[in-house]
Amino acid sequence: MKNIFSLLKFTLITVILFAVIYPLAIYGIAQFAPNQGKGETISVNGKVVGYQKIGQKFDKSNYFWGRPSAVDYNAAGSAGSNKGPSNADYLALVQKRIDTFLVVHPYLKKSEIPSDMVTASGSGLDPNISPAGALIQVKRVAKERKLSEEKVKALVEANINTPKVMGTPTVNVLELNVALDGLK
Repeated sequence: MKNIFSLLKFTLITVILFAVIYPLAIYGIAQFAPNQGKGETISVNGKVVGYQKIGQKFDKSNYFWGRPSAVDYNAAGSAGSNKGPSNADYLALVQKRIDTFLVVHPYLKKSEIPSDMVTASGSGLDPNISPAGALIQVKRVAKERKLSEEKVKALVEANINTPKVMGTPTVNVLELNVALDGLK
């Protein structure tokens, strides 16, 4: 009986600690984060269209595409594929992505496709692509939207985010597509 009461006390303490105190502490810390930890949203005409730091699926020809996702852009199941570069299944998947990309971009050679356009990120939710990944899509997007390539290229260049200290330049796909919808 003594052991049962000890176990019940331990269970109650654990529940209070991990189901009440810990979540409240994290919630309190989040109040000091941008947007109080609710995520940095992007809005158009007062309507939220997505989150700045979570990748979304864009697969229509008139939009810029982001990185492939191992979790089909499901933020609840953020994960990579866990397949290494010598895994036959992984290599077949990457080859399929390359083939699909080349069908829609017939003006490109396989060697011109940046790796971020055919490989998923570690989280499967990367919202950014490389500037090269955006620039190789300019011709397709301009043609689909009946815009000049120069105008679309200028839009991409205006949306390149350069790190202040160190890192590589990126393009946020959602922000770029929102700006693209604003072009006339």
